[in-house]
Amino acid sequence: MKRKVLSALLIGAMTAAVLVGCGSSKAGSGSTTAAGSSQAEKTETSAAAGTSAEASSDTGTEAAGSESAWKPEKTINWMVTSSAGGGSDLFTRTIGDIMTKENLVNGQTIVVTNKTDGAGEIGRNEVATTKNNADYQLLTFNSGDLMPMVTNTKNRASNFRILAVMAVDKQLLLSDSATPYKDFAEAIEKAKSGTVVHVGGSKGDDIATFKKLLEEIGVTEDQMTYTTYNSTGDAITAALGGHVDYVMAKPAACTEYVTSGDLKPVLALSTERFGGNLADAPKLSEIGDYKDVEVPVWRGVAAPQAMSDEAAQYWSDTLKAVSETGDWKENYISKNMLIADFMDTKTATDYVTKFESDYLATLSK
Repeated sequence: MKRKVLSALLIGAMTAAVLVGCGSSKAGSGSTTAAGSSQAEKTETSAAAGTSAEASSDTGTEAAGSESAWKPEKTINWMVTSSAGGGSDLFTRTIGDIMTKENLVNGQTIVVTNKTDGAGEIGRNEVATTKNNADYQLLTFNSGDLMPMVTNTKNRASNFRILAVMAVDKQLLLSDSATPYKDFAEAIEKAKSGTVVHVGGSKGDDIATFKKLLEEIGVTEDQMTYTTYNSTGDAITAALGGHVDYVMAKPAACTEYVTSGDLKPVLALSTERFGGNLADAPKLSEIGDYKDVEVPVWRGVAAPQAMSDEAAQYWSDTLKAVSETGDWKENYISKNMLIADFMDTKTATDYVTKFESDYLATLSK
């Protein structure tokens, strides 16, 4: 979990709050931390990273090519509506760390808040309705957030500023050593013959993928159940504890567990196999007379609708600068087996608007 220490002037006032938010790598709803430290230091407050206190905005790569004259002059708040440790959290902290190291945010602090209340809807609504300091509020926003939001609330993409789409992700199923089936083909047969198979995962796109999987293999939600968790990290914890037979995850959230031997990849929910340590997971078409199933997940960044045009352009340009760094390409995209697909604020807004329209059509809304 990446975090950067707030200035000495603020430490006395905020130490207690930061310690509460950082007390566990499984931070719950409303936990707040500063971006800029290593993943191994989730429970600690670290020294300021990336620039010294004396560094000025003209010493770094200040949002290369930015067309905006606006730049941040105070602390930046970044909302994540999933728990710490999941894919959205990793996405956010990776970007925040790169922005800090490359001095793309004028030497300002990025404070990340994980707010999972109401399956994330409270946090998303909070951002959508932000009026004060709207230029300093960011939101991690992906297809897995949008789908339940438009299904269960009146919030729509138009209530936000869509700043960028950064990458596309896909899912797979994994099992732990206690899962009683030798492979997922056996699990399908057991489900059809009356044994309930339990799958856990996050919300939004994971649920959509699960339903698409059930439709293709011909089993019902009574035969193969799905338990929704606040984040992929929470779902993985449940799988490791033996509470579900399989966990749905994206590569970024599960590869370390595969490397450690705690989880085994059993099914690629994709039209192509994954690489690296996930290469052993077969596609659905490889375990039976089925078509491959996938629901690609776009990962992006949004902001309050009240954000100024100048700030929106600045953040779009800055996110583009992040996407062009070797750190992003090698240590996030390649490492986590994502598809690089940067879209600026205009292109991303059109893309997300169409995605929302197409999804609402499936709900007859």
